[in-house]
Amino acid sequence: MKHPWTQEQAQHWYQQQGWLCGFNYLPSTAVNWTDIWQEETFDAITIERELGWAAEAGYNSLRINLPFIVWEHDREGLIARIHHFLQMADSHGFRTMLTLMDDCGFSGDEPYLGPQKAPVPGKHNSQAAASPGRAKVCNRDDWPQIERYIRDVIREFRADKRVLLWDLYNEPGNRGIFTTGTVEVLYDAKLEEYAFELMHKAFEWARDEDPSQPLTVCAWRLQPEETGIDTYTHRLDKAALALSDVISFHAYTNTARMVAVIHHLQQLKRPLFCTEWLARHLGSTIEEQLPLMHAANVAPYQWGLVRGKTQTYLPWPVVMTRSTDYCRLWFHDVFEENGLPFAKAEIDLVRKLSRIGLHPVR
Repeated sequence: MKHPWTQEQAQHWYQQQGWLCGFNYLPSTAVNWTDIWQEETFDAITIERELGWAAEAGYNSLRINLPFIVWEHDREGLIARIHHFLQMADSHGFRTMLTLMDDCGFSGDEPYLGPQKAPVPGKHNSQAAASPGRAKVCNRDDWPQIERYIRDVIREFRADKRVLLWDLYNEPGNRGIFTTGTVEVLYDAKLEEYAFELMHKAFEWARDEDPSQPLTVCAWRLQPEETGIDTYTHRLDKAALALSDVISFHAYTNTARMVAVIHHLQQLKRPLFCTEWLARHLGSTIEEQLPLMHAANVAPYQWGLVRGKTQTYLPWPVVMTRSTDYCRLWFHDVFEENGLPFAKAEIDLVRKLSRIGLHPVR
């Protein structure tokens, strides 16, 4: 296995990028990642329009997930659609972070092809589809095919300047969700065990393909706020941080705690990417945290762009049960389906800070 980039290599690369300000992207017409990438539902017209809104607002990067199941069924078609997407994103000035695997299958279904189920009314991200899915992650007999997928996609785009970096595995182990009191607990012991091993394998396979872009997997399990622990203590998170060329993390939390998290991760002396944030009900807001990440030279990727079929403008169920204003205040996302912003002040701030930090440091 090739070694991770050195701290010096990672920081030199990061200095050439300028300040990156991004978002996680699903078009408003897609209910999950499978929906985006299938031939029948790849909606280039909507993608082009929505990326235009984002570019005008000042964003310059985005993160998007790829579906193993579509690659397995239609490899040539998927590769062509990724090229098409990258061309559209590049034409609007975006560098793209590609995510290869994802354990967030909150619909409860294994990934499937064809028309996806309609969103459940009133439910946040109700048809989220994992990649490759719990069954395959938990069956080592399927891993040779997962290896072929990871190697194939990276080999195709390993020198493509439109691809900013590789996020190998989104929230490994995050499939089981239940609520106890006011705390949302995410735990699936079997999936977690296999995901730990598969994440290590993914780094090995990816490094063997020698991409020009850095590799990362996020730390995502912040302990409940009442514990007073402002760092990532889970063994999977620790492994992800140790294996990554650049550090990525998820933090849906209040500003004081975000400051503590950033301070802790800065000790690793690598570039920082907050690849999921923005949860207005939890105090994770653009007005407070975007200036913070700009000042700390953290690359932020908020969850969501346009309100749509994922219904992520609605809070997580555990938040909805104790919130009185969830109908008025959006949880994620920044644009309505017609391109009007949820809050003009938010977009003005994105545009201002992106312009300040737009040009690469020489």
